[in-house]
Parts: sequence; structure tokens; C-alpha cells
Amino acid sequence: DKRIERLFKQHPDAYLFESLPGAGPVLAPRLLSAFGTNRARHPDARSMQAYAGIAPVIERSGKSCWTHWRWNCPKFLRQTFHEFAKNSIPKSAWAHAFYELQKSRGKGHNAAIRSLAFKWVRIIHTCWQTRTPYHEQLYMQRLEQRGSPLVDLVAASTRVA
Repeated sequence: DKRIERLFKQHPDAYLFESLPGAGPVLAPRLLSAFGTNRARHPDARSMQAYAGIAPVIERSGKSCWTHWRWNCPKFLRQTFHEFAKNSIPKSAWAHAFYELQKSRGKGHNAAIRSLAFKWVRIIHTCWQTRTPYHEQLYMQRLEQRGSPLVDLVAASTRVA
């Protein structure tokens, strides 16, 4: 653990993953190793979502259509994103609101966490590609600019608390 911590701190991208709410000393190095340093390997978030097993698989046959999670992926990597998404819920207002929104739409706990992980991969990928640390306030401003319903949910939850 000490060696991982030391190597992580020496990595030039460590600050990106330290900025993520809920990553902490265990998940931040795991997220860094998931993304790596070769930014050309995953030119867009979709490729990382698919590789990590976070992107759902949609299968069709005749008139039937069903969705399931990806089985052919690095399981530890998928677990890393799942754990990070879960840990972000108490640390990030929008992540908590997003999770609650998914639950209110009828998704179970694990499906809501997977949806949140899917969203987080897009955010982390952008931070990683642009070498910009994550800032909750900036992300909330972007959600507001896009007219996201999460803004109202976050505002409502802060009034209640």
C-alpha cells in the first residue's frame, strides 16, 4: 500500500484523480491505472466505457430487445468504477441527486450505481484528456447551462438539509 501510494504521488496525472470526490487513497490510484497515460488509447469516453464494462450491451433478435451489462471486460476495472460511483454519492451533491433520480425511475441499487458510473466515466475522461482537475462547482454550472434536472434536485436537497 505504501509503495502504491508513493508511485501514485509521483505520477504526473495523480492530481486529476485526487480531485475526484470519494476516490480517496485506494480508488484514485486504481482509476489512474484504468486510464493510464496513453490518451490515444481511449480517444472518447465511449471507448473507455465499453472497455471497462460500464457501457450496457443492447441485444436484438427479431422483435425482442434486451439490455445487460458487459461480460467480456476486465472485472476489476468494472468493479473500480462501480465502487468509485458508490463512494461519490455522499461526497458529490449531483451524484447523490442522480442516484436518487435513477432510483425514483424504478432502477434498483446496482443499476443506479452503474448508471452513475457511466456518467462518471464521461466526466473523468474529459478531465483526463484536458488535464483539468474535477471541480464540483464548475460541473454544477455546466449542468445548469444545459438545463439539467439535477440542478433543481440538488437545490431542493440543500433546502431540506
